[in-house]
Amino acid sequence: MLDRLVTFFKSLPSGENDKGHFSRNDPRLAAAALLFHVMDADGERLGIERERVSKLISEAYGLKGEALKRLLDDSEQADQEAVDLYSFTSIIKRNLDEAARIRFIELMWDVVYADGSAHELEDNIVWRVAELIGVSTRDRVTMKQQAALRAKQAVQEE
Repeated sequence: MLDRLVTFFKSLPSGENDKGHFSRNDPRLAAAALLFHVMDADGERLGIERERVSKLISEAYGLKGEALKRLLDDSEQADQEAVDLYSFTSIIKRNLDEAARIRFIELMWDVVYADGSAHELEDNIVWRVAELIGVSTRDRVTMKQQAALRAKQAVQEE
């Protein structure tokens, strides 16, 4: 999963505004905000979910310390202020080709399964995001099955 996320985030253009915050049009902010959104969908934010997103974003962009904190904070705030998913999904759709959008849905499933299970509200968020960014039902379900299998294997290895 780490390799997929690193590849995904490296494919996104970057941009910080002149105040040191990430632009609302920065695909990294949009992607991270959607990951926060799916983390919170079940009403529980587990430390393992936030740690996973933080670590993966850090490694993908070489962000550490204040820069990483700023992206995470800006993304979380953007998610909390958003009235819909479209403000994020439109940026993702404009900046990623079909294969990268499918990979993003896979990453969302990996975040969903970070705690070992998928809640129906998390499932609904991924479904809605997939629809908005043009990922087919078939690809969405395939990515879900693969993420569930990886999560099951991870539990068995522990």
